[in-house]
Amino acid sequence: MDAADKRQIAIIDDDASIRRSLARMLKGTGVEARAFASAQEFLAASSLESIACVVSDLRMPGINGLELQRILHERLPHLSMVFITGHGNVTASVAAMKSGAVDFLEKPANSAALLEAIKQAIDRSRSLITSSNEIETLKARQRRLTVRENQVFGLVAAGLLNKQIAAELGTSEKTIKQHRGRVMTKMEADSFAELVLMAERLGVRAADIDFAKARGLQSAR
Repeated sequence: MDAADKRQIAIIDDDASIRRSLARMLKGTGVEARAFASAQEFLAASSLESIACVVSDLRMPGINGLELQRILHERLPHLSMVFITGHGNVTASVAAMKSGAVDFLEKPANSAALLEAIKQAIDRSRSLITSSNEIETLKARQRRLTVRENQVFGLVAAGLLNKQIAAELGTSEKTIKQHRGRVMTKMEADSFAELVLMAERLGVRAADIDFAKARGLQSAR
């Protein structure tokens, strides 16, 4: 691993000898590890935001690996996991991978395979954090839009022309052009293509618009 990958890795295993072995192996490659004897101990720990990925046993007393994966999906959705277990089976491995696990390795894990899986997990965690931050930025921009501008946003993203949008919303084409310009400005979109991409990432859809209510909004003005 290069210097950019030197992040804290959480090792979760109820077998102390496994924890020590994995920690030594990672330390030898310049990777800092934090070891935990159970999922409960890990979840109760402080500074989990410093964890780049989790290497976890599958079968553990209390919260098992798959249950931990579900909990982390809710609490820390960006945090990627690598499973390492002496009790693997097809059903468990499929469930883990479908839920986003980067890899599912059997003990004793090959060092090279484990390090590669950890690198992929770190990269995935970074990517998810970046994507999440970008979505939050887009949501903040969308909150600037008025109800009418949000409606125009959805219809523009769906590919409707200004005159079609005006007909759908019961207003003039000139008014739609004004709304469209404000949407572009508030969303900080440099092009129509970028605006469409923003709508896709935000889940903005024309199908969600109540046109009867939208026309009522216009007539009430």
